[in-house]
Amino acid sequence: MTQSESLTASALARLGPIIPVVVLHRADDAATLARALLRGGVRTMEITLRTPASLPALRAVAAEVPEMVVGAGTVLTADQVDEAVAAGARFLVSPGATVGLARAAVDSGLPFLPGAGTVSEMMTLAELGLTTIKFFPAAASGGRAYLASVAQPLPHLTFCPTGGITATTAPDWLALPNVACVGGSWLTSATQGPGKVVMVSDLWVLE
Repeated sequence: MTQSESLTASALARLGPIIPVVVLHRADDAATLARALLRGGVRTMEITLRTPASLPALRAVAAEVPEMVVGAGTVLTADQVDEAVAAGARFLVSPGATVGLARAAVDSGLPFLPGAGTVSEMMTLAELGLTTIKFFPAAASGGRAYLASVAQPLPHLTFCPTGGITATTAPDWLALPNVACVGGSWLTSATQGPGKVVMVSDLWVLE
C-alpha cells in the first residue's frame, strides 16, 4: 500500500491544525518552502493550481521532500485531477465540486477535500460519500456561527474551513467540534515579485 492509498481525507485533516494554502510563482522555491514548513512542524501543504509554476512545484516537492504531504488546491476540472496525480499530489482540494469533478477526484484514489458553502452542497457531497469537506469561503459564507449551526443537523460531517481565516481567528474555528483543521494563506505568502517568497512565521525568508 502506498502512502497516498493509506491516507484518507479524514486522516489528512487531522495531520495538523493548519493546511497552508500556497501560491508559488517559481517552482524552484517549492522544495525549500516544504522543508521550512516541516522544520516548523507543519506536515501538509496545498499548492494551488493558480500559476504556471504550480505543477512543476508539486513535482519538485513530491520528488525532493517525500516526507511532506503535498496536495493540489484549486482543482476545478477532471483534467486537473489527472495532472495533479501525475505531478505527485497526495491529496486534492477544490473550492466547490460538481458531480463530474467529485467523481474524477474519488476515482483518482487520493484524499479529496471538496468545497461547499451551503447545507445543500454539503448534503450533496455526503451522498457521494464525501464527509470531510472544505467550508469555503468560510468567512464570507456565514463564518464560524454558520458552521457551528450545521453541527447538529449534519453531525456526520467534518470540515476544513478556508477563506478569510487568519492567525488570530484560527483558534476560534478550531474550537468547533466539527472542525478538524483550517486552511489558510497567512502562514506563507508569495509575492508577485520574481524569486521572493516570505514565510510569515519567519521560519524561512528567501529574498
